[in-house]
Amino acid sequence: MPTTDPIKGIIGTSPPMQEVFRVTRKVAPSAATVLLTGETGTGKELIARALHELSNRATGPFIRVNCGALSENLLESELFGHTKGAFTSAIENRTGRFEAAHGGTVFLDEINSVSYQLQVKLLRVLQEQEFERVGDTKTIRVDCRVIAATNIDLMDLIQKGDFREDLYYRLNVIPIYLPALRERPEDIPALVSYFVKRYAEENHSSVPRVTSNALNFLTQYNWPGNVRELQNYIERALVLGTSDELDAVDLPQHVRGLAPQRIGRKEKDDAESMCASLVSMGIADCGDDSKDVYSRVVSGVEREVILQVLRQCQGVQTRTATRLGINRNTLHKKIDEYGLHDESR
Repeated sequence: MPTTDPIKGIIGTSPPMQEVFRVTRKVAPSAATVLLTGETGTGKELIARALHELSNRATGPFIRVNCGALSENLLESELFGHTKGAFTSAIENRTGRFEAAHGGTVFLDEINSVSYQLQVKLLRVLQEQEFERVGDTKTIRVDCRVIAATNIDLMDLIQKGDFREDLYYRLNVIPIYLPALRERPEDIPALVSYFVKRYAEENHSSVPRVTSNALNFLTQYNWPGNVRELQNYIERALVLGTSDELDAVDLPQHVRGLAPQRIGRKEKDDAESMCASLVSMGIADCGDDSKDVYSRVVSGVEREVILQVLRQCQGVQTRTATRLGINRNTLHKKIDEYGLHDESR
């Protein structure tokens, strides 16, 4: 079987996803620690489960821990267990997640949320496969594979002093990057079809036809929430829909371009960086309002491109529009919007 074949339950035939499938199938049989990276909603848990199910540990437990959902003390107890009386609410001995994952896989989601102090104990488990329960001195040895996931660049946290470099290198034995949905738009039609059929079955309704108009909006949208956001909008459309078609009117306004698009954290960070560069070059004044920084950057770049092409075409709008690949009416509106009348004369 080719290693790039899709993995059950995961939709995608684009080159970025084929690479994910290839690496996942290649490393699944090994005992190597895997670090999954990518934005929220890209399917990191699905790949973690696939790594487990395709491994020799498939008959063992798959234990997921959301490290970002618990405080430091609670997370330590959750991971390593505790003895009776170890702290006020410890009324009995408790088995931790690492112990429960013996013979299987433990998936540490949002590993970036683990405190610096607790990272020391995690490093020991990875290196020595042993630990002590909270409040106990007895060493417990376990045999479990560790898969971790993060939606934040751990190297940035290392530079800030918030993440141990030695733990990072111990986790990052096999890195697998999950691409954002906007990086694989060719997979959107298949995802839409999958979710439409799924939620039609769950709601005991007929499968609606997705119009080309709706699909155009869905493929052009930026998807800051990735597959999870797409899934939610399809479910909403099917629950609230009143016809046998899923049309553009069934989609949220911002997906149809009738309201400002929401942007993700990575895009916002990139936009702020671009904005700083534009300001230093004197191209745009992005201001201090970070809420609008993305649109300000886009506007600044667009204005500069139009200005440069206008100058190259000696202000001839027909030639400028042709070179930009837009119609003359659109160009005229942009000239009004950006105050470029002097350049167009």
